[in-house]
Amino acid sequence: MSSIYDKYEAVIGLEVHAQLQTKTKAYSSDKNEYGSTPNTNVSVITLGHPGTLPKYNKQGINFAVKMGLACESNITKDMIFARKNYFYPDLPKGYQITQDETPICTGGKIQIKKDDGSVKQVALTRIHLEEDAGKSIHDLDPFNTLIDLNRAGVPLIEIVSEPEIKTSQEAYNYVTEVRKLVRYLDICDGNMEEGSLRCDANVSVMLKGSDTFGNRTEVKNMNSMRNVQRAIDFEIKRQIDLIEQGETIVTETRSFNAANGSTISMRSKEAANDYRYFPEPDLQPIQVTQEYVTKVKEQMPPLPNFLFHKYTKELGLSEYDAQVLTDDKSIALYFEEVIKYTENYKSASNWVTVNIKSYLNDKAIEIEDFDVKPEKIGELIKLIDSNQLSNSVASQKVFPVLIQTPEKTALSIAEENNWIQNSDEDAIVELIKKALEKYPEKVEEYKSGKKGLLGMFMGEVMKLSQGKADPKVANKYLRQELEK
Repeated sequence: MSSIYDKYEAVIGLEVHAQLQTKTKAYSSDKNEYGSTPNTNVSVITLGHPGTLPKYNKQGINFAVKMGLACESNITKDMIFARKNYFYPDLPKGYQITQDETPICTGGKIQIKKDDGSVKQVALTRIHLEEDAGKSIHDLDPFNTLIDLNRAGVPLIEIVSEPEIKTSQEAYNYVTEVRKLVRYLDICDGNMEEGSLRCDANVSVMLKGSDTFGNRTEVKNMNSMRNVQRAIDFEIKRQIDLIEQGETIVTETRSFNAANGSTISMRSKEAANDYRYFPEPDLQPIQVTQEYVTKVKEQMPPLPNFLFHKYTKELGLSEYDAQVLTDDKSIALYFEEVIKYTENYKSASNWVTVNIKSYLNDKAIEIEDFDVKPEKIGELIKLIDSNQLSNSVASQKVFPVLIQTPEKTALSIAEENNWIQNSDEDAIVELIKKALEKYPEKVEEYKSGKKGLLGMFMGEVMKLSQGKADPKVANKYLRQELEK
């Protein structure tokens, strides 16, 4: 059933701020460390005392270039920094060092899935470097706002998209992809709950088919991807309701209230000239050479889209398996090592995404803390493929012992415990005959049409062989014996 909301389409642009995982701050030697005692990671440079001078953090520049290369952006060769002037209690200098006219990266794209599952390229406007402000804390004191300046000066990259996102689900998918990228590149931990990845959404609506954008609002304070989605959904509905009532959308900055899923007005939206941008006089211009960019590129790991294409197109895995493998960089790199020792890629995928991930989840540990080397998993798969182990024995018996004694091989564990599978056809036929002799009446029932008894006979054969009979061989000869 159509409604007034079906007449409109949303126009959404996202600004994602990613705190860079450098050891020190953007322009000083103060620690860049989350969770420290308030106001301990500060110095006269962070506080902007007269006579102090900032100095570049080269690692921050490296990280920004990595992100630009991952997004296929253009890397700016000659750039300067700028001062963005505004007053706020947690901004002690009264200005923020950022980039205005010469962002370190321009253009580029982020690949996402649309609501219907098809692929979409969201164009980027720019990626620029800047420093973070401090943190105002409003909920610890009923009468005062508390200020923690530990975050002031922490290096950020701001990733600005073109207004090409159409739905809250696309926005969710976009932020998911950005978080995955920064984690693959090891430049940001991506924890939205801690504020190391933050997202502002610019939202407007217009009639479908129109080429004139409506007035936009900027929504801030969303500390999870789900809340990004909720805030956009609320804002789209709010704007359409106002337009239908004949009112005008005010261009403003709004805050998201996670408790009730609404947005509330914070302040009128500043224009660029309100910030009085001008070149930062205390920092020299920077030249980024092609040689430097090439060197940074050589340090980059394989990226999720590259691996996804490799797994689906070259290794023949399903899109679901490829997605699960590439969701986490550490899992993907572990899988990359496993397939150096086996060409059974589907089996390798199952072992990593099912057996190993289940163990990691049960123990609440990361794969970096998993002691079984990828080579050992590759060897285990080879034992299964060569019919020396059944899947059940490998997963239920050998794998648990391998976890407890990771220095051993799967073969040595299987031999020590007499778990090597018996593929001797003559020996298996003898076991089958014993099983059938034990249940002559059941044999007659099978021959009369009760084919479901096959499972019972197989169980008896496996019991007589102590689980070591090759199930494929046993099944083949059991059917032959029953059909005589």
